Amino acid sequence: MSTKFKNAAMAAVAAGVMLASSSAFAGDIKIGFLGGFTGPIESLTPPIAKGVELAVSQINAAGGTKAGNLKVVTADTTCADATKAADAADRLVNSEQVVAIVGALCSGATISAANNAGIPGGVTMVSPASTSPSLTGLKDKDLVFRTAPSDAYQGGVMARLLISKGIKNIAISYVNNDYGKGFASALSTAFKAAGGTVATSEAHEDGKADYRAEVGSLESSGADTLVVLAYADGSGQTVLRQAIESGNFAKFVGGDGMVGDKLIKAVGADALKDMIATKPGTPDIPGKGKFAEAAKAAGMDPSAVFSAQAYDAAFMLALAIEKNGSADRAGVNAALRSVATAPGEVILPGEWAKAKAALAAGKDINYEGATGSHEFDKAGDVPGVIVEMAVKDGKFVEVGVLK
Repeated sequence: MSTKFKNAAMAAVAAGVMLASSSAFAGDIKIGFLGGFTGPIESLTPPIAKGVELAVSQINAAGGTKAGNLKVVTADTTCADATKAADAADRLVNSEQVVAIVGALCSGATISAANNAGIPGGVTMVSPASTSPSLTGLKDKDLVFRTAPSDAYQGGVMARLLISKGIKNIAISYVNNDYGKGFASALSTAFKAAGGTVATSEAHEDGKADYRAEVGSLESSGADTLVVLAYADGSGQTVLRQAIESGNFAKFVGGDGMVGDKLIKAVGADALKDMIATKPGTPDIPGKGKFAEAAKAAGMDPSAVFSAQAYDAAFMLALAIEKNGSADRAGVNAALRSVATAPGEVILPGEWAKAKAALAAGKDINYEGATGSHEFDKAGDVPGVIVEMAVKDGKFVEVGVLK
């Protein structure tokens, strides 16, 4: 076993212990968390897990649900291996008997987990990070939701951003999975419609040590800007580093999977000082401030990629369990739609006691979250917002909300 894998595995175990221990006093309501603790998003997963932990700690501190306190049980999908994602979900659904699941994170992992365990087991799943358009058409019996917008939307926003910056000719390198293919397709379509040229759009396989052949093919297209739609701890990092080393691209662009400070440490802040990136973000709403305040008090970075979306997913599932009135899986999905939809008494992040009292009084509630209103459409999707990211002082920072 390599040192890198040992460290990643130890991190996964530590994260799992951290989540479990935070609710060790909990009673009988298990919530699953499917994360990529190892693999190409291993550095992005811990802050997402902390978003779940924060929601659960607030809820238990305020009395828990009427059916008992919450306990988080974690499982590692590796992000990149569909079989391991299915096995991880199977353990949560059939061995741990979780009531609901936050996750998975990578789109392919979510689809595999849902098809092989979540849907057959009648378990409601809310992904905070799966952005592939493929989820929209999933035959999920209304059990799979997400709190991050689809890349069908993010691709269009990125296209408009690039055109606004005078970028007219791009090459796209995307990881060959549901996330990469969906994002690349959406970006290509929107960029061409806006008058830009996609010189080439090429898939690459994750997990290789050398992508120089792929980089050479991208360079031969003549594009001056390279868009990398992959993962910060996986192929995206290597493709980007080797493309920078070649010196043949003037500018680099990344999607949400590339927004991780570990990428900057690996590639170098100076090399990435002009990099453009996008990710799902948060509009200027009251819930954003509530979450940020609580996150900072807990020692968390409130702007960490998908952390706030994970908080919202966990808090809404808890509200659904409370409305459902038991630890039963059946009915959680319908209750989820109810607590997330207007009209109703507005519930902000952290306002568990207020929500619990309103539900006990037979009132409707409407959760207005850390990252949006989360008015789910028929497919379980939300509109959301996309923000521009840039590298400053060795970190990714938010530039502003995009339209």
